[in-house]
Amino acid sequence: MGAEDVAPETKGVSVELLATVDLAGEIEGMEGRQLRMRMVTIEPGGVFGPLHDHAGRPGTVYILQGSITDHRAGEAREYGPGVGWPEDRNTNHWLENRGTVPAVEISVDIVNKPPS
Repeated sequence: MGAEDVAPETKGVSVELLATVDLAGEIEGMEGRQLRMRMVTIEPGGVFGPLHDHAGRPGTVYILQGSITDHRAGEAREYGPGVGWPEDRNTNHWLENRGTVPAVEISVDIVNKPPS
């Protein structure tokens, strides 16, 4: 594991839940799961960590504003507005905002439904 694979704890991040859909009854075999859409804002110098995977919770990300550096497999790749990426069972990463303006992304994923 290289230096790029070790992330500081989350800081400078706010998350707003925009919508959810209970997938029970929508798709066979998806009981206890939901489709979730969030808006995530990472302030300049902020980190969305620590290193985490997406096994069992696939999703996609789309950047609305600013830039986000995605750290995975020892490499750092910067994404700007209008670009996105998939997060599948092979994704093991952390994110940071190396820019000077807040980075805003829309994240859509399938997650376990929280207990009522």
